[in-house]
Amino acid sequence: MKELKPAMLQYTFEDMKKMDRSQLGDMVPLELFRTIRLIGLNQGLPLGGKGTTLTIGRKIGESLPATTVEELLMLFESLKIGIPRIIHSDEHKINIAVEDCFCKGLPSLEEEKMICDLEGAILEGSLTKIMGRRVAVKEIKCNAAGHEHCEYEVKL
Repeated sequence: MKELKPAMLQYTFEDMKKMDRSQLGDMVPLELFRTIRLIGLNQGLPLGGKGTTLTIGRKIGESLPATTVEELLMLFESLKIGIPRIIHSDEHKINIAVEDCFCKGLPSLEEEKMICDLEGAILEGSLTKIMGRRVAVKEIKCNAAGHEHCEYEVKL
């Protein structure tokens, strides 16, 4: 008879709110987040870490406590991911512009390089959960590529 292994414990989004940093508080600088994302993952992993960031982002999105698109957009802003707004919506797709994204102000290293795939994957994971069916999200504009905002196309 095969022995069953105990289930692996996993952190939840609610666990992330539990903090006990009496001296440094609950915030870390944006430059640390950028360093982890763009130097650690993007430059440190094969293929720019795209597969890893997509997997991580989808998992984060699934864990968010949003049950509607409106709640997700409010949560995006309250978590300081960016300030999202729907700029187009029909039965086939939704376009979401994100102002004040983490990449705002970064120099562009390559023409038309999109670097906010994690944010798109977070949207994808959460929207898939909210809508009860698989959606696909693609970043089509990025501040770091010289656009006026980051923008995601959600295919329903």
